[in-house]
Amino acid sequence: MTNIEHPFAQYVRILGKGRKGSRSLTYNEALAAMGMILRGETEDVQLGAFMMLLRVKEENADELAGFTQATKDFLKSNIPTDITADIDWSSYAGKRRQLPWYLLATLALADNGIKVFMHGADGHTEGRIYSKGTLKQLGISPVNNWTEAQEQLTQTNFCFMDMANLCPELQSIIDLRNTFGLRSPVHSFSRLLNPLNCEFVSQGIFHPGYGPSHQQSAELLGYNRLSILKGEGGECEMNPDSVARMYHCFNGELIEEEWDAIFERRHVKPETLDINNLKTTWKDEHDEYGMGAILGTLAYVARLMGKGDSKQACLEQAQIWWANRNLNRFQ
Repeated sequence: MTNIEHPFAQYVRILGKGRKGSRSLTYNEALAAMGMILRGETEDVQLGAFMMLLRVKEENADELAGFTQATKDFLKSNIPTDITADIDWSSYAGKRRQLPWYLLATLALADNGIKVFMHGADGHTEGRIYSKGTLKQLGISPVNNWTEAQEQLTQTNFCFMDMANLCPELQSIIDLRNTFGLRSPVHSFSRLLNPLNCEFVSQGIFHPGYGPSHQQSAELLGYNRLSILKGEGGECEMNPDSVARMYHCFNGELIEEEWDAIFERRHVKPETLDINNLKTTWKDEHDEYGMGAILGTLAYVARLMGKGDSKQACLEQAQIWWANRNLNRFQ
């Protein structure tokens, strides 16, 4: 047994040195620590201690940005430089109360020539439905590598890559969800990855307290057009029955914004979540709540992309995008 301190021990100590001695990591410390984790230069016990100390403390903007940048640097050499998309769309929360209507919003964007790169993880929380499985049921295969991603983006303007293929090292930490009994900071900063450096970044959160820290992280990462939506279930999906709370980072300006609910009365939660309802609503718009969620989500994207400054202007753009969808997509 050696008496030499492990190089990663310093980062655990910074977080865990007691009520008076501990502090948050600086951006550079977070960058270095996550780099070591991704390269496999930590012991399992250190990783567990580090992640749970962060979970108790809650990550600040410098830490989120440092972890994100370290991952972007780690992934950079594996991503072909000629793959491009317009919107980076993170999907990590899963849905429990409502169907994933945001998927129809992203496919409508794709039908309008807007390239959407979606990434996410599934299966980490029991009782939720996730993008990957839902897309499969809709006939859209997730991509396994960057070659497939480029092909789908070129042919259909949309693709989904799960974290197991995007960054297996982070997926292995996400998979510890049931071991820890808690989500780790990976669930949080994964939403900021934007691996293709898209011009527009869309991110959903559940807890509004994360909005300002992710907003500030976007500024540190140099993202010029990022919007964060306190979405239904934590996904990038407008809840048409509730006030919409958004956090933007537009060219260095940090903006908090609220839109009134689309509907005056709240809808009853469906007893079951039938994926086929997505297909039928795409065709004939029969689900009132679903249509509100779709158009509200598209309006949020219009705000992100600078298509309008007001809720009304953004909803008008949403209607145009929706009207131009491919009605025969699911036939």
